[in-house]
Amino acid sequence: MKKLLLILAITSMMFSCKKDTYEPTQPEPSTPTIQCNCGLILSDDPVDYSIMVRNDCSENVKKFILYPGDWMNAFVGNKICFSNNNTW
Repeated sequence: MKKLLLILAITSMMFSCKKDTYEPTQPEPSTPTIQCNCGLILSDDPVDYSIMVRNDCSENVKKFILYPGDWMNAFVGNKICFSNNNTW
């Protein structure tokens, strides 16, 4: 009788166990997120320290006038983001 109860207990434990699953809480690092306040620098103008930027979301192009120090670090072909401009 003890053997029968032991066998029943072991088999019920085997079927009642559930497998632990892993669910990621953050997105994969390989999936890039698009920010609508960022874009690609297309050209620059040294006369008024301006750059032309194409928006990542809307593909619109807008002219931004920068301070001379910021303009020196804004290279054509680089990505730039603006904190005071949500989208354009």
